[in-house]
Amino acid sequence: MSDAALPAAQVVRPSRLRRLEPVTFLWIVLIAALLVLVAAPILKMVVISFEEQDTGVFTIQNYVTAYGRARYLEALRNSLMLGTLSAAISVVIAVPMAWAVSRTDMPGKGFTWATVLAAFIMPPYLGAIGWILLAGPNSGWINVAWRDLTGATAPLVNVYTFTGMAFVIALHSFPLVFIFVKSALDLISSEMEDAANILGGGTWVTMRRVTLPLVWPSIMGGFILIFLETIALFGTPAIIGIPARINVVTTQLWQFFEDPVRVEVAAAFAIPLLLVTIALIAVQKLLLARKGFVSQTGKGGERRQIKLGPWRWVLFAWCFAVAMLSVGKPLTVLLQASFAKAWGRGFSFDNLTLRNYQFLLFEHDMAPQAVWNTVWFSGASATIAVVLALLVAYIVVRRLMRFADALGFLAMAPFVIPGIVMAIGFYAAYAGPPLSLYGSALLIILAFASRFLPIAYASSQAAIRAVHPEMEEAARILGSGRLHAIRKVTAPLLKTSLLGGWLVVFIVASRELSAAIFLVGPRTRTMSVLLYDLTEQGNFEVVSAFGGILLVITLAIVGIGMKLVGRDFMLRRE
Repeated sequence: MSDAALPAAQVVRPSRLRRLEPVTFLWIVLIAALLVLVAAPILKMVVISFEEQDTGVFTIQNYVTAYGRARYLEALRNSLMLGTLSAAISVVIAVPMAWAVSRTDMPGKGFTWATVLAAFIMPPYLGAIGWILLAGPNSGWINVAWRDLTGATAPLVNVYTFTGMAFVIALHSFPLVFIFVKSALDLISSEMEDAANILGGGTWVTMRRVTLPLVWPSIMGGFILIFLETIALFGTPAIIGIPARINVVTTQLWQFFEDPVRVEVAAAFAIPLLLVTIALIAVQKLLLARKGFVSQTGKGGERRQIKLGPWRWVLFAWCFAVAMLSVGKPLTVLLQASFAKAWGRGFSFDNLTLRNYQFLLFEHDMAPQAVWNTVWFSGASATIAVVLALLVAYIVVRRLMRFADALGFLAMAPFVIPGIVMAIGFYAAYAGPPLSLYGSALLIILAFASRFLPIAYASSQAAIRAVHPEMEEAARILGSGRLHAIRKVTAPLLKTSLLGGWLVVFIVASRELSAAIFLVGPRTRTMSVLLYDLTEQGNFEVVSAFGGILLVITLAIVGIGMKLVGRDFMLRRE
């Protein structure tokens, strides 16, 4: 029988089947994975915020409860003020450093870069513990020394204040502003500054009237990003803010998860935080989209270093002070406390002990498990994030699907979702029946993979754009399938970028607290969560030792990354 005699459906169906390569089924699985990791948790959180507990009936009572008490409104106001103050302090810290490294002959630029990297990789909550040991009003080192020197009764500094908390947050947030501003300054030629000098403007006037206005969009972009990071931060506000009776959105959300758990109210309380984040991310993109005007001069311009004379040592002193405040002093006091019988007794041979490390590594019932959980969860989530990001970026860059941009949007969506909001979404979607994943390793790994997917996606997308598609096409002409071409041609060319992305995701996942605190169970605690638990117990010697173990693991991974990928792999922006 000829094809003409067959029904039309019988003729068309085989043609369609032939167009379904095996890789097509992988794309379908990929879409499902993005829906599970990104879309479902957020949609579930929005839905549950309008549902009555137990019955599921539509209601707005959750929002009335969430914003019906002065204490809850005060938490929102405190978060907005804390974000603004922390971001402002970060800008004051970072902009002079970025200008000095990019534009001047200041000595010690390598030292300054090391400071930025160290402040970036040190977990903020660990820095907060260090500053409690330094600036606690009663027994902090600085205040003890101040009383001994002056006989004063009032403390010189007090970390348990709103300003103190904002300052501690800024000391570990300023690297973001530094990276934004330095990247913009590196694009500016010296021609406009030279013109200002010819017209009589001195170095400082030129910097203030010409250079800084050119990078103003980047400064504001960094300001907004730190504002958003701060209002979503849990560790430092919990460690410093709760004892100081300073309530913010994240600590208030944590209280909603105390017995009895009120996830519906927590979801309603988190929605405005999500809306604020989305609005400010849109503003940030608008500002950063304008930064290109600083270099669109029609030709490449020369970038000459500004000779500062003796002032270069003033700038170096500023960078050195930042290094001491952000890394040097907190790390010193943490190291001393970790080897001390009683940290308040200071440095002395009779106060030295290995007991804190011995207790954690060999006697504590949860510490070794927390170390393993951290390594296992971070490694698994980094692998999932990188694989998903690579496939999504490949589809988007190569335009393999009609709705490829929608996949890219889903991959980047967690960037605008605070970690604590994402955790609530995962709790609402998967913690209860029918899956009942609360406290499981799977739930934590999936939440981490979703949380840090944008990091892996940005790295993968930039790397794939650098690989010309002709190499894959040649492999396919020779009979290779698309998956085989990706595995044998594309992936090997991208291995350095993929490894860099994997290492960054591993590091940030290993110190993640905001999402983990809502999802861990008794046997799935991570190092960051156990550190917070130990802090609540007030044993700062053991806390410092456990923080030291976390830093050793982090530094080992950073060292591997520098060896394999390059020393700036964590701060590089494609």
